[in-house]
Amino acid sequence: MSPAVDEALLRGLTPTVLAILVRRGADFAAAEDAVQEALVEALRVWPDDPPRDPKGWLVTVAWRKFLDATRAEAARRRREDLVEVEPEPGQAVGVDDTLQLYFLCAHPSLTPSSAVALTLRAVGGLTTRQIAAAYLVPEATMAQRISRAKRTVAGVRFDQPGDVATVLRVLYLVFNEGYSGDVDLAAEAIRLTRQLAAVIDHPEVAGLLALMLLHHARRASRTAPDGSLVPLAEQDRGRWDTRLIAEGVEILQAALARDRLGEFQAQAAIAALHADAPTAEETDWVQIVEWYDELVRLTDSPVVRLNRAVAVGEADGPRAGLAELASLDEGLPRYAAVSAYLHERDGDLASAARLYAEAATKATNLAERDHLTRQAARLNTRLRG
Repeated sequence: MSPAVDEALLRGLTPTVLAILVRRGADFAAAEDAVQEALVEALRVWPDDPPRDPKGWLVTVAWRKFLDATRAEAARRRREDLVEVEPEPGQAVGVDDTLQLYFLCAHPSLTPSSAVALTLRAVGGLTTRQIAAAYLVPEATMAQRISRAKRTVAGVRFDQPGDVATVLRVLYLVFNEGYSGDVDLAAEAIRLTRQLAAVIDHPEVAGLLALMLLHHARRASRTAPDGSLVPLAEQDRGRWDTRLIAEGVEILQAALARDRLGEFQAQAAIAALHADAPTAEETDWVQIVEWYDELVRLTDSPVVRLNRAVAVGEADGPRAGLAELASLDEGLPRYAAVSAYLHERDGDLASAARLYAEAATKATNLAERDHLTRQAARLNTRLRG
C-alpha cells in the first residue's frame, strides 16, 4: 500500500507557494487556482513518488499549471510575456509569505466578511465547505462569495496591498473563528500578529496582540469535556494560562503608555480586567464600564453598546442593564441572548427562557446554539418544578 500524503505539510506550504506565484506575476485568482491544481496533483503522485523537495515541486507544478491557463487565455489576460518564462525547478526560497498574503486578502476593496472568507480559503487552507459551515450558509453561497472576492483582487499586486487597519480587522476576525476545524486559526492569527508587531511599531498592533493573548489564555477552560461552551463566570480560572496573561498585560501596558488609545487597546484592557479577577465575583465591573465608555467613543458601535449593557447590568444591577438595552436595536446580533441573561438576573425566568430559545434560533455557530438551547431548557425545567 502506498504511504499517505502529509496533508498538514501541503496546507503549510500552500501560502508560500501562492505568494511565490503572485510575486512572479500571476494574478491572485489564477495563482490560487493553479496552486489548488498542484495540490490535487500532489495527492495523486506523491504516495508512489514522493519528491525530495516538496516545496520546489509544488512551485514548479503550480507555475506550469498557471502557464497552461495563461496560454489558453493569453489574449484576454494580456500575459504573453509570462508564456516564455518558466522558473527553473529547484529549491524554493524558505520565506514565510503568509503575512503578505493577509495584506493582499485584506484589500480595502473587499468587505470584511469577504476578506475573511478569502483569507480562510487561500491562506488558512480551509475548504469552501468548512468555511460555509463556520458561517452557517450554504456551500454554494460561500463559493460565490469567495469567487467574487478573488475577482475583486485579481489585478492587485503586492505593491497594492490592504492597509494595516484592514489587516488588523481581518486578523481579529480570523482569530475569532475559533479553535475548531483542521487548522488552528487562533494560534495562526497570533503568530501572524506577532510578526506584524515585529515590523510595525504601532500601539494598535500591540493592542491586538495583547487582546489575542489574553483571550487565548482562557482557551483550555472555554469548553467542557463534551465540547459544550463554558461561560466566563463558570470557567476554572486555575486552567488559565498565566504566562500568556502576563505577556498580554505587559504588551498592553506598553501600548497604553504611548497615549494613542485605539479600540483594540480598549478591548484588551477589558480582557485584562477579567483576567486579573481571582473570581468572577471580584471582577471590577465599574472599571470595565468605563473602558466600554471609551470603546463607544472610539467606535460608536451598536455591538459595543450591547456589551456595555451587560457590564452595566453587572455593575449597577440587571434593571440598569435592561434600561441600557432598551435603547438598542432588537435586531442586533446576540441582543436576545443578552436580554435573556439580564432578565434571568432580574428574576424573570419565564421571559428569560423564551429569550434564550429565541437567541438559539439566531446563533451563528452550533456550539453557541447548543449552549443557548440548554439555558432555555434549564429555566423551563425550573419553571415546571
